[in-house]
Amino acid sequence: MSENQLKNKLVIITGASSGIGEETAKAFAKSGSKVIIIARNMEKLSQLALTITKEGGLVFPYSLDISDYKQVIDRTNQIKKEIGIPDIIINNAGAGIWKHTEDTEWEEISSFMAVPYFGAFYMTKAFLPEMLLRKSGHIVNMTSYAGFIPFSGATAYIVARKAMIGFHEALSADLYKTGIKCSLAYFAKVASTYWENNPGSEVKLPSSQALIPILTPSMAAKSIVNGVIKGRKHIYSPFHLAIFNFLIQFTPFITRLIIYNTGFKRKN
Repeated sequence: MSENQLKNKLVIITGASSGIGEETAKAFAKSGSKVIIIARNMEKLSQLALTITKEGGLVFPYSLDISDYKQVIDRTNQIKKEIGIPDIIINNAGAGIWKHTEDTEWEEISSFMAVPYFGAFYMTKAFLPEMLLRKSGHIVNMTSYAGFIPFSGATAYIVARKAMIGFHEALSADLYKTGIKCSLAYFAKVASTYWENNPGSEVKLPSSQALIPILTPSMAAKSIVNGVIKGRKHIYSPFHLAIFNFLIQFTPFITRLIIYNTGFKRKN
């Protein structure tokens, strides 16, 4: 696919009210795609829609809590009637403060799985029958590099991101030779509002993060758009992650030992 082929494609993006989701919506709109933006906060979605419209883009905002499958069914049926079936689904929505296991509240354990994992599954299931009939589409599942190299102080967060990796791998196998592509997108640290909204998380980053450049949300969004254009199975940035991927594959014990010893130290 070329950038010109993104023109008039229908792209749906969850978690679009801020950060990577917001910038990804802008990036696809600039490429000529029609963008459906999804989040719970309609006020922020309306502001983003206004920005995209002023820049000549075509955008459709919908308020939706993707962790509630009944809401997902109702809203996606509405989208099908009013706009159509998306060509590209970006399962970007994610949440969750970083905590040790014992510090995680009981209700947070399930909420960490609700978004991103359950929400991504719900959104994909909602549109998949029509995509299978059409024999085309592209599903991008967002996770975090923390899902590949676990570290101390973010138990539930990391488990949820590993669930996204599992979802992507199982979905890829499920959709083999159907004409529907699957991609897994992941980044290391991104300078977004996530850190402000989840105080106490940033200090738990492993010191090895210092070896990897920090991305802006717009840089991450550009990688996602380019990854879709090139049909990449794995979408990531910067290139340093390729080195870590190599080390994990061929020296997993040493790599994890380094991460464990450079991770956040709990106070005894």
